[in-house]
Amino acid sequence: MHLWNSNHWRRNFFQFFDSVLYIVRKEPKIAAGIGIAFLHGHAHRLCSPNLHHPNHSDVWFVKVVSTLCLRCPTRSLDIFHSDYFRKNISHSIAFDVIRSLNCSHSNPKLAFVFFQFTRLDLNLVYSSAIYNELLWSLCQMGLHDLATLVFEYMRVDGHLPDSSILGFLVSSFAQAGKYDIAKQLLSHAQTNHVEIRPFVYNNLLALMVRQNLVQDAVCFFMEYVLRLRCYHPDTCTFNIVIRGLCRIGDVEKALEFFYDMGVFSCLPDVRTYNAIINGLCRVGKVDRGMELLRESKSRNDFSPDVATYTSVISGYCKLGNMEVASNVYDEMINSGVKPSLVTFNVLIDGFGKNDDISSALNIYEKMLSMGFLPDVVTFTSLLYGYCRTGQVDQGLRLWDEMNKRNLPPNVYTFAILINCLCKENRLNAARDLLRQLRWREDIVPQPFIYNPVIDGCCKAGNVDEANVIVAEMEAKSCNPDKLTFTILIIGHCMKGRMREAINIFNKMLAIGCAPDRITVNSLISCLLKAGRPNEAFRIMQTASEQLNLEMSSLGRSVPIRTNMDIPVAI
Repeated sequence: MHLWNSNHWRRNFFQFFDSVLYIVRKEPKIAAGIGIAFLHGHAHRLCSPNLHHPNHSDVWFVKVVSTLCLRCPTRSLDIFHSDYFRKNISHSIAFDVIRSLNCSHSNPKLAFVFFQFTRLDLNLVYSSAIYNELLWSLCQMGLHDLATLVFEYMRVDGHLPDSSILGFLVSSFAQAGKYDIAKQLLSHAQTNHVEIRPFVYNNLLALMVRQNLVQDAVCFFMEYVLRLRCYHPDTCTFNIVIRGLCRIGDVEKALEFFYDMGVFSCLPDVRTYNAIINGLCRVGKVDRGMELLRESKSRNDFSPDVATYTSVISGYCKLGNMEVASNVYDEMINSGVKPSLVTFNVLIDGFGKNDDISSALNIYEKMLSMGFLPDVVTFTSLLYGYCRTGQVDQGLRLWDEMNKRNLPPNVYTFAILINCLCKENRLNAARDLLRQLRWREDIVPQPFIYNPVIDGCCKAGNVDEANVIVAEMEAKSCNPDKLTFTILIIGHCMKGRMREAINIFNKMLAIGCAPDRITVNSLISCLLKAGRPNEAFRIMQTASEQLNLEMSSLGRSVPIRTNMDIPVAI
C-alpha cells in the first residue's frame, strides 16, 4: 500500500491509465483483454494485502503492455510515449514483453516492432540473449528483412551471434535465396574470429547446388577455401562441389577438384567416386568411368557399391554396347554386390533400345527371380522394346498387366504406345488412350503425346477430329507446339481449307510460337497452288519481318504430298 499512497506514483499511473482508456474508447474490443490482464495482476494482492510480492507489479505491467501490443498494435505506441511508461519501463520488463510477444504469443514481427521502438525511442540497450532470440524467431517465420535489421542493431550495440546462432542464420538466409547476406554473415564471423563449423559452409554449398547455382558454389569454394582459407574443407565439401559440377556436365572441372583433394588431406570416398563416374558416363566418357571403377576396387578403405556399377552399366547401355554392359553386370555379381531395381531397369531399357527384346525379357525374368517387383519404368522400357520391334499387341498386353498390378502408366508410357499405334494406323486405339489421359490428374500432358494422333487424323483427312484433339490438349493446359501447328496447317491445306490454315498460322504467331521454314514454306506453297498469291505474299512478308527469315529461302516452294510424313517427337 506504500506505493499506492505515493502521490507521485498515483499521478503518473492515472496519466498512463488515461491513455489506456483513450485507446479503449477508440477500440472497444481491447477493453476485455486489458481488464483481464489488470484483474489477473491484482486479484491476489486485493485478497491478500499483507503478502509480499516484490515483482508482482512488474508482472502486471508486462501483461498490460503485451495486451496493448496484441490488441491494438497501431495505437499502442502512442501510450508508450507517456511519462508513466517511460519511467516504469526497464530492461527486464522490456525483455519480458518481447519474450511474451515472441514466444508466448508466437508473434515475432510484433516483438520486433516493440524492440525497435524501445531501442530507438527509449534508448534501451539489449543483451545478446534477446538479439539471438529475435533472430531465431524472425528467420523461422521467414521475416529475413527484419532479421537483417536486428543483426545490424546487434552489431552497433557491440554484440555478435555465437557460433551456433550464426550458423543457423547463414543456413536460413541461404534457404531463403539471400546468398549475399549469408556470405556477409560469414565475413563478419571471420573478421570477429567467430569459429564456424565446416557443416555450415557445406550446407551453404549444398543449398547452392540444389538450387542450380553450381557456378556460384564453385566461386564460393574457391574464394573461401582456396584463397581466404576460411575453413579447412572435408571430403563432404569436395563431394558437394564435384557432384554439382558433374550435374551441369563440367566433368573436367570436377576432375580437377577430385585430384586436388589430397592437397587438403582429404581422401575420396565411395560418394566421390560415384559422382565422378556418373558424371563421366553421362557425357559419354564411359571408358574413363570404367577406369575409375577399377581404381576404386583397388582401394582398401572402401569398395564400389551398386550405384558405382549401375552408372557404368547405364553408360554402356546408352552407347549401345550391351555386351560390355552385361560384362560389368556379371563383374558386379561376382564381387558380391547385389543389383538394384535401377540396375535391372537400365539393362532392360538398353536391350529394348537395341531391338533385343528377348534379352530384355531375360533380364526381366532374372529380376523377378531375385525378388524385385517391376515398377512403371520397368514396364515402360519393355513396352518400348516391344514397340520398336513391331510387337504392338504384346505392348498392349503389357499395358493391361500394368493395370492389373495397379501401376498407373506415366507420360512416357502413354507417348510410346500412342506413337506406336499411330504408326500402325490404329488411330481408334490411340484415340482411346488419349481419352484415358483426360481423367489422369497426376499426369502433366505434353504435346508429343497428342501430335502423333493429330498427325494421323490429318493424314486421314479428318481435320475436324484433329481440331477436337487440340481443344482437349488446351483444356488440359497443354499448349500446342511448333510441330502441332505445322501438322494442322498442312492438314487444313490438304483439305482445301486455306482460310482456317491461315488462322492457325496467325494463332501460332499470337501465342509466341515461332514457325520454322518448313511451316512457312508449306503454307506459302499451298496458297500459291490454290491460286491465292496475295495471301502467300502476306505470309511471306510477315515471316520475313517478324521472324527474321530470309525472303529467298521463303520463296522456295516445298512440294506437297498427300502422304507427307511429319516427324513425331517422343
